[in-house]
Amino acid sequence: MDRLEKLLDRARRGPSGLSFPDFEALMKHAGWTFKRQKGSHRLWCSPSAYRLPVQPVRGKAKEYQVRQFLAQYDKEYRNG
Repeated sequence: MDRLEKLLDRARRGPSGLSFPDFEALMKHAGWTFKRQKGSHRLWCSPSAYRLPVQPVRGKAKEYQVRQFLAQYDKEYRNG
């Protein structure tokens, strides 16, 4: 199992327990690009130009943002 698969598995099993550095590593390994940051808000874009602003809370990723990422990832990579 490669790094992307491991991170995807962890995100799917427990989106509320994913650390923010792991969430950003997941997006990077999935082909998303970091565009800019303003304050704590970081803007990431998918290969199809879907924009997802994210920000950490006490070192953790927000559960709803992980779920948004997973939904877009599945839409782009599982459905073509």
